[in-house]
Amino acid sequence: MLRTLGVADRDLAACTPLTGGTYNTVTRVTLIDGRDWVVKTPPPHSAGLRYERDLLVNEVAFYTAAARAGGPTVPRVVHSEPDPTAPTGAYLVMTARPGRPWHEVDWAEAPHDEPRLRAELGRFVGRLHTVTGPGGFGYPAAPLGPPAATWRTAFTAMTEAVLADAETYRAPLPYTVDRIRTVLARATPVLDDVTRPALVHFDLWQGNLLVAGEPGARSIGGVIDGERMFWGDPVADFVSLALFGELEEDGDFLAGYAESSGGRLEFSDSVRLRLALYRSYLYLIMLVETVPQGVGSEAAEETRQLVEPHLVAALDAVSRRTSA
Repeated sequence: MLRTLGVADRDLAACTPLTGGTYNTVTRVTLIDGRDWVVKTPPPHSAGLRYERDLLVNEVAFYTAAARAGGPTVPRVVHSEPDPTAPTGAYLVMTARPGRPWHEVDWAEAPHDEPRLRAELGRFVGRLHTVTGPGGFGYPAAPLGPPAATWRTAFTAMTEAVLADAETYRAPLPYTVDRIRTVLARATPVLDDVTRPALVHFDLWQGNLLVAGEPGARSIGGVIDGERMFWGDPVADFVSLALFGELEEDGDFLAGYAESSGGRLEFSDSVRLRLALYRSYLYLIMLVETVPQGVGSEAAEETRQLVEPHLVAALDAVSRRTSA
């Protein structure tokens, strides 16, 4: 892959596998001229969830669109080959971003850093959400079909796909697939409140937020792993930004978000119901994916114990809000 970019063995200073991902293989490549790249390749097998087909297409779309939002926070695409049948297969080469994951930072060293960076992150995400998709709603890689004209159509297909995966892989869930499908279906009219396909990362947990710099002068070094992005409701990003928590309690983030998104976010009945839907979708993915990933019985059980209560709470929230 590197040779197609004119890089020979003598040009390499280091080539280091990176861990932490759950799907693609990731390698950091440092060249003797100082260039620092990350290379991603998809798994050699096709087993996975339906929406995971051609994830690198999504990632390229995210970084390309995010660059239009301004700021150097995302990697720059150096080269990509989305076609798995090409001579070198599908892959993505991008610039590396500085820093370490948010959750690995010792914030006690400089207590004022974290609230300041939460506001900075809010401004960045707000800018992302001002970017509008070029064709419609859904995943750019179109694993579930072409872009949809409405968000209701796109998100219904997304949830139906993960429920079909649950049936295919016989994933253990707290309720039957039919019951979950019925609960989610009652809430689909609220999705018509979304009329613009915004840029949504949908995986903004702390492992994908890099923090650079020394205590007291820290900055957001990068927002990475945009492979699970889609064009849809910006509210969906608030789930992973406060994974298993409530973003409504994050005043620093919301203040920054309001600065760049064009106004203060109101947690209306519609927003709260949509949040419950997107939580349900994310938690379903987290539970179902453990089967095709083959994480092992112990890791799968740990995930189930962690995620299942939150899925139950999200589905109960959907039920309450649609029966009120």
